[in-house]
Amino acid sequence: MTMTHTRFAFVKAQWHADIVNRALDGFTEIIPAAQVDVFDVPGAFEMPLLARDLAATGRYDAVVCAAFVVDGGIYRHDFVAQSVVDGLMRAGLDTGVPVLSVSLTPHHYQETDHHNEIYRSHFVTKGREAAQAALGILKTRQSVSARSAA
Repeated sequence: MTMTHTRFAFVKAQWHADIVNRALDGFTEIIPAAQVDVFDVPGAFEMPLLARDLAATGRYDAVVCAAFVVDGGIYRHDFVAQSVVDGLMRAGLDTGVPVLSVSLTPHHYQETDHHNEIYRSHFVTKGREAAQAALGILKTRQSVSARSAA
């Protein structure tokens, strides 16, 4: 379904990397790893700026960002999550390149083996969904372009 020249940037926040990295696993089950350039950032808050920079290069057909934003007790995780999602949306709108979010913000996460396994598995699923969404939006945009040219 993907064309060989199609490239994707995949940005991963390193906070809870053992969980977040699983999104890339799911993503590359659908889109070949050879078509994906991977970038790490310290945390979710750093994703929108890099997403914008990557999108602006013109090298990528879509940018996907993955993070796990949990309530750390020191800051309001909902504020961080909303800022990140708003920033990612702005990056896509400003550059005209789809920027997709695989950012999960659970309200009741605890660092237990049970919760970690649940979220590792869920990130694989979300990675697959992001790949399908990326392919879907590219197909739709190509269709719109073809109709405009006709």
